[in-house]
Parts: sequence; C-alpha cells; structure tokens
Amino acid sequence: MFIDPLYIIMIIPALLLSVYAQFKVKSVYGKFSKVPSARGLSGAQAARMILEAQGIRDVKIEMGKGFLSDHYDPRGKVLRLSGDVYGGYSLASVGVAAHEAGHAIQHAQGYIPLKLRSAIVPVATVGSKLAWPLLIIGFIFMSKSLISAGIIFFSAAVLFQLVTLPVEFDASIRALRALPATGVLVDSEVQGARKVLSAAAMTYVAAAAAAVLQLLYFLLRAGFLGGDE
Repeated sequence: MFIDPLYIIMIIPALLLSVYAQFKVKSVYGKFSKVPSARGLSGAQAARMILEAQGIRDVKIEMGKGFLSDHYDPRGKVLRLSGDVYGGYSLASVGVAAHEAGHAIQHAQGYIPLKLRSAIVPVATVGSKLAWPLLIIGFIFMSKSLISAGIIFFSAAVLFQLVTLPVEFDASIRALRALPATGVLVDSEVQGARKVLSAAAMTYVAAAAAAVLQLLYFLLRAGFLGGDE
C-alpha cells in the first residue's frame, strides 16, 4: 500500500498544493507583517473592537504559543492569538485576529456549520487515530471487515476537513466586513488583510483535498468504487 503507484499518483496533486499553500502563507504573512496599520491597533485590540461591535463581551482574548497557532475555543469562549498576532500592529496581525474574532461571532450567532464541526471533533479525533492501523492491518491480511472499519473511521476525519471549509471561509468574510466597518482598518488596507486570509484559506483547501483523495484511494483499493477486490 505504501509503494502503490496509484496512491502516489493520486496524492501528489494534494501534496503539491499543500507545499504551495504553506509557502504562500509564509510569504504573504511575512510581507504584510511588515506593513503597520494606519490606526496602530494590535491584533488583540482589533479582535476586541470587532467582538464588542457585535455585543460580544464574554469572550476572553489570550496570547498563545507557536507561530500562527491562532484559534478560537468555543468550549471556553477563549480567543487565543499567537504572540506575533496578539501584540503585532501589522495588517497581517490584524487580519488574522479579525478572522479568529469571526469564529467567536459565528459561535455567538449559532452558525450551523460551526456547531456541526464542533460535534464532529470527538468522532474525527478517534477516527484519525484508528483509521490507519485498521487500514494497514486490513490490507496486509486482506480483511474486508477491517478495511471497511478503517474507511468508516477515516471518513469521519474527511468529513471534519470538509465541514471546516465553509467555517473558515465564512470567518474570513466576516473579518473582511468587520475590519472597515469598525474602523480597525481603512478601506485601502483591507486588501492586504484579504491577501493574508486568502493564503491561509488555501491550507484548508489543501488539507481537504488530500483527505478526499486518500479516501478515494482506499475505496478504490477496497473495491467499493470498482477497483481491485
């Protein structure tokens, strides 16, 4: 399975897209992290302004660790921003912070795809851990039941990746609307934030593409799509 030419052919496009997406994120973020916003607000300040404009005052904003590790935790209502974003005054920092604030707004407004993604998390986590061992053992011993179980578990992880796409796209749309509406950025600066968020979105597209192609490969090799038995 690991040297199957079909697997290599199917996964190469997604790997290339992933490499390009990572390169794009680093280059675009690096470029706009050097461009200060006219108003001089930090990422944390920008996020707070956007949340308060929506009447959201029960979300904490904390500084997290790592590079671009920014995320919103709906369980604790905590928006964690990486150091560069939390204290950064650049268009990149403000754009990323606004995106994460967009997730908090989704949560407050009961955005259905976000609810669905949160509900899938436990199943997807278990699925991602169990899928590969089941698939490897199943293909080695040609056990249809193990292969089927592995595909089911892997499908849960794929579903999570697919549901993530509209959640992330919507958060960016909300951010790009809120930035000029709240006065965090002037209209001429929004394009820079848009480029940063568009580059980040490519990483989610690449992850989803890789997951879908791997699932198709397993389905083909298991014979569920007319492949080998």
